[in-house]
Amino acid sequence: MLVLSRQKDESIMIGDNVEITIVDVRGDKVRLGITAPKEIPVHRMEVYEAIQREKREKREKNEKSEKSEKQTQEH
Repeated sequence: MLVLSRQKDESIMIGDNVEITIVDVRGDKVRLGITAPKEIPVHRMEVYEAIQREKREKREKNEKSEKSEKQTQEH
């Protein structure tokens, strides 16, 4: 993990096309502005984890459905 110190209105770049800017600092909270191409999804971690969980559950449901269908065809 890279740890950086930045002040308000300073930025960091990730690759050539993702810019993270410190928008505001109040007490123990930091507001970030993120500029990225539309094809790069940007989510808070808890939203990202929920999306991954939904994808995993959907994939598992599809796998069970396919397995059940295959067993039905074999009989």
